[in-house]
Amino acid sequence: MTKRYLWIVLTYILMQLSGYVGYPILNSLNVPREHWAGLWGTISFLVALVIVLLLLIPDMKDPALRGGRVSGASAVKWAIGGIFLAYGAQIVAGIIEINVFGIKQGSENTEMLVKIAKATPYFMIVTSIAGPILEEIIFRKIIFGSLYRRFNFVIAAIISSLIFAAVHFDFTHLLVYTAMGFVFAFLYVKTKRLLVPIVAHVSMNTLVMLVQVIFADKINDLQDKAEKMQMIIGGLF
Repeated sequence: MTKRYLWIVLTYILMQLSGYVGYPILNSLNVPREHWAGLWGTISFLVALVIVLLLLIPDMKDPALRGGRVSGASAVKWAIGGIFLAYGAQIVAGIIEINVFGIKQGSENTEMLVKIAKATPYFMIVTSIAGPILEEIIFRKIIFGSLYRRFNFVIAAIISSLIFAAVHFDFTHLLVYTAMGFVFAFLYVKTKRLLVPIVAHVSMNTLVMLVQVIFADKINDLQDKAEKMQMIIGGLF
């Protein structure tokens, strides 16, 4: 792992721990406590993303790192297909968790992020865009990429995906996060374009935010109406 990559990983770690400094600052500025996580999370993630992208400029300019990449058209196809692959892996892992391990559906990590996004809607910039981009850079390009140079794909993908899962601090659903990370690693290797797993990851997170934050009330209303309609139809028969 190059020195620049170590700086990128360190930036990510410091960003994750920055709340210990940021929250007291927000408190001193009389920011409402319920806004701390969303406001500081947005600031810290965006600052970290800018720093990381600046550190990656040499990679972006290096023609040797662009060798073997699929064409733009193929990348689009893989990105779209990757969304379905990731969702499929998530569903299969979820079924295994329920039927084999007796784990209930519902992610505490997702519930926490949705709660923060409802209190501070601008935080969705982090959950939908900045977060997935940073995670793909850290866990696929750097961690998986470093492991892949020493081990075969399966070992590198599993180890990096387990780290990816652990960082979400939702150990009950470790299998689901690991399965998703494995798919993102596969997309990265298959296309040699980091943008492909980024698009798939961003799309998945954005859809979750749309369903659970933006359209949550409308969806609940539709469910209530559907249940009432079922009761009426059931009463007729």
